[in-house]
Amino acid sequence: MARFAKKGKRAVPGINTGSMSDIIFMFLFFFMVITTIRESSLLVKIKVPVASEVSKLERKSLVSFIYVGQPIDKKYGTESRIQLNNAFASVKDIREFITREREARDEVDRPLLTTSLKVDEETRMGIITDIKQELRQVGAFKINYSTRKGSVVQK
Repeated sequence: MARFAKKGKRAVPGINTGSMSDIIFMFLFFFMVITTIRESSLLVKIKVPVASEVSKLERKSLVSFIYVGQPIDKKYGTESRIQLNNAFASVKDIREFITREREARDEVDRPLLTTSLKVDEETRMGIITDIKQELRQVGAFKINYSTRKGSVVQK
């Protein structure tokens, strides 16, 4: 029998990196598609109350949010404050806020605008009543209260 001799050590071939950029762009595109961008950063603490009957909103693009709760930063105090977009506001600022939100939408969508109140469960009802009165004055009658689903426990 004949013997075959190896003429030298064979090197392991290098990894083909030609499609590496395609894979990276595919991952980048995937994460861009699934990521949602937060419209405003919260300046108030919000733990929404629990509700037993919950329904989802149809079109979230037609929702304007009003946040109410204790400020995260203690230099703003411990009383509940109103946040519109990225700034603290007073009840009087709600009228201008709703007007700007309406003007930013198409005329066809304006009657469908909903105002969602994201309110901390420890907030007193007086500030909520003031907000609702101001919304009534500006003609924003579609109001939604943001909650989390669960069973309501009586205290």
